[in-house]
Amino acid sequence: MSPLVLYFPSRLRTKESLQKVLLVCNALHSGTGIGNSGSRSLSWPKRTRLWRRGFGALGVAQIPAICHSPQHRTALLCTSSHSGRDITSSLWALYNETKKQTEDVVSSVTCNLLNPDAIFANNEMSLEDTEIYGFDYDYTLAFYSNRLHTLIFNIARDILIEEHRYPEGLRAYEYIPDFAIRGLHYDVQKALLMKIDAFHYIQLGTVYRGLHPVSDKEVIAMYEGSHVPLEQMSDFYGKSSHGHTMKQFMDIFSLPEMTLLSCVNDYFMKHNIDYEPVHLYKDVKEAIGDVHVKGIMYRAVEADIEKYICYGEQTHAVLRKLAENKKKMFLITNSPFDFVDRGMNYIVGKDWRDLFDVVIVQADKPGFFNDKRKPFRRVNHKGVLLWDRIHRLEKGQIYKQGNLYEFLRLTGWRGSKVLYFGDHIYSDLADLTLKHGWRTGAIIPELRSEIKIMNTKEYVHLMTWLQGLTGLLERMQVHRDAESQMVLKQWIQEREVMRLRTKNIFNNQFGSLFRTYHNPTYFSRRLSRFADIYMASLSCLLNYDLHHTFFPRRNPLQHEASVWSDQVCAGTSKTPFLTEMAQIK
Repeated sequence: MSPLVLYFPSRLRTKESLQKVLLVCNALHSGTGIGNSGSRSLSWPKRTRLWRRGFGALGVAQIPAICHSPQHRTALLCTSSHSGRDITSSLWALYNETKKQTEDVVSSVTCNLLNPDAIFANNEMSLEDTEIYGFDYDYTLAFYSNRLHTLIFNIARDILIEEHRYPEGLRAYEYIPDFAIRGLHYDVQKALLMKIDAFHYIQLGTVYRGLHPVSDKEVIAMYEGSHVPLEQMSDFYGKSSHGHTMKQFMDIFSLPEMTLLSCVNDYFMKHNIDYEPVHLYKDVKEAIGDVHVKGIMYRAVEADIEKYICYGEQTHAVLRKLAENKKKMFLITNSPFDFVDRGMNYIVGKDWRDLFDVVIVQADKPGFFNDKRKPFRRVNHKGVLLWDRIHRLEKGQIYKQGNLYEFLRLTGWRGSKVLYFGDHIYSDLADLTLKHGWRTGAIIPELRSEIKIMNTKEYVHLMTWLQGLTGLLERMQVHRDAESQMVLKQWIQEREVMRLRTKNIFNNQFGSLFRTYHNPTYFSRRLSRFADIYMASLSCLLNYDLHHTFFPRRNPLQHEASVWSDQVCAGTSKTPFLTEMAQIK
């Protein structure tokens, strides 16, 4: 995927500038080391001036890949001829110089901030080839305020107390909006909520039992390390079934469920109540399900729709734009017709069905994409199910259930000319891209707030210096003498403090939705596999014409030189920056 990182601007746009950088690298690494009196060595101030002239705004993180070949890794430091004090001084001189260069990089990066309303590509895709647009409803066409999560939490908590006979004291717990993030895993048997990276490693420091963190030592003891074996991970759709002990919470509606699980666990531990974690998980899951299945949430939203639904104008503008360009549109949602109709009347107007060629409600995704047995049923305007056989899907009609295979047969909408948008990576997108070749667009509302954080000077400074310090540690670890190791130990401690800050700046408990410390999260891995493009909301489409081609960034692989990446060679980034987006509008 295109990972969410800030890219350092580069001056390597021509052959001449590349030669200049290589010349500077050679000059920096010539001579016999810092402080030596060899006639060919450069004094440190001269090296500094040469560095600044040659590299300009080039990020320190890019320098090792360009000019630090194995034989040069120790060229900046003397070896056995140095005393311990000389080696220590040299290491700190290099540290201070790198930190100084970081300040120059920060000022350049802050001039090229990412636009939170941009669309990001995992796979090359042209809107010009897209003829049919499909949509989920919840958190795709309709966006909800945080009040909805509070509503779901409160209703499910009360169901636990009143129907499952949980302690009355649970009423003291309120929904905590900033506690959990999407994409977390829950160990059903151990009652632990945690974040796992793309390689199945637990991010230490993000494991919670109830509302309190579990120490790294205890986590490592429980899991015999920090790796979670494949057979213990959640199944393909993130569920804890068929022997899988982990459940992954992938949709936005799961935030109240994670919080309620944590609150009930917290209550039982505080009051020394012995309980079975598996029973607790199933009871909370059932209570949350009742909020949806029994229509409690639907009725509450319909009764006060302005309180819960937002972003209506932007959604209407996107649909109108597609209609004006003669694009076909369809809706496939798990929500019931009355709920969708009430919401779309508010967002678009009473004629909303005129925009869609096909409308399918209560589709039962992801089963809709795999089960060939369920036929479509037509629903009249009063919500009554009709019994007639469906020979074609007609505009203006409402259909319930059905399956994708029958949908493809009746419409002929196949392959890459179809683009479907949804917020659930598994239920909405996975089967469509893997089995049917549709193009997919993920709606990730959290993206907007995370990019705004990434655009802050604090975050830019933190990440730039973290990259620089990491590069120093990588190159200087060859010095195994005691004095050098003491310096490196201090650098490692500083790096750990900064890594913690990069987590907490997004969420104090679990950090970013997209990254652990340096690896992509398990959520990011699935996002990159199942979504061709992703964005914060459908309104991002308004920033592009319908002939636009989305290109993924060519990020260098670990064995490739960073000068091969597309933003270096082309002198640009494939993700629109704020100034460029202003010109588009």
